[in-house]
Amino acid sequence: MNWLLLAVITAFCLGFYNFFIKLASGSIHQVAGAVLLQLVAAAVGGMLLLYIKSTRQVVSVSQTGVLYSCLAGLSVGVAEILTFYVFTKGAPASVGTPIIVGGSVAVAAVLGWLVLREQITPGQVLGVGLIVAGVALLARGH
Repeated sequence: MNWLLLAVITAFCLGFYNFFIKLASGSIHQVAGAVLLQLVAAAVGGMLLLYIKSTRQVVSVSQTGVLYSCLAGLSVGVAEILTFYVFTKGAPASVGTPIIVGGSVAVAAVLGWLVLREQITPGQVLGVGLIVAGVALLARGH
């Protein structure tokens, strides 16, 4: 399976993720919801890791990989808690989710370009610019 199809499937999963956070908001404390979400995600990942190990596949781990995985976990943990707060404060899913996801896409694209020195085409710059414009338009109405 190529990376583009995997990316589209991932986008659908993240869409459902944000949708379910919206549904849970107001029915569970924000931090409790985020912790429960993370426990379920860890259980799913743990089961998959056990399966991979049971098939005797090599699971490589390095200090660098551990460090950046921990930083990613810290980032997503804070993002999940804040997402619960955003929706508890009344943000509609149709506005809050695109602002959060679109903003994250723009931040990741800029970090890839500035920090990782990844090449970016004029079309990709335009795409990120349109995302930023879309986020600004969504935010303006609220």
